[in-house]
Amino acid sequence: VGDYAANMAKRSMALNTVPPVPHTGGLHAIGRLAAQQMRDVLKAYDALDADAAQKVRERDAELDLQYTALFRELLTYMMEDPRNITPCTHLLFMAKNMERIGDHATNIAENIWFRIHGDHRPLPPREKRDESSAISRA
Repeated sequence: VGDYAANMAKRSMALNTVPPVPHTGGLHAIGRLAAQQMRDVLKAYDALDADAAQKVRERDAELDLQYTALFRELLTYMMEDPRNITPCTHLLFMAKNMERIGDHATNIAENIWFRIHGDHRPLPPREKRDESSAISRA
């Protein structure tokens, strides 16, 4: 998680050298979600609270959905004006870093469940809403 944060800091410094990109509200929303996931899973770990850990795990799909929406928004913005490719690429990498932080929080939540219950059986498979890597043949 610290490596992802350091990477985002480096990219934010690079973004300071180019004109501002107006479409960063989605990035802020992803950051809030990822940070909340991490706060909540650390509380669940401290309290050995399997139910709180499960709630963190269930919210992973929301973070994936936000990431996919921002990915599409920034891609559209890059296609509209090629001058935005460099700053939007930095934003995309930053968003992916935040999405991965959420994935790490989810993995910690699963480990909390395992530590308390000794198995993974009650956990349904995680819903993955990030379909940005899928190829659509419409």
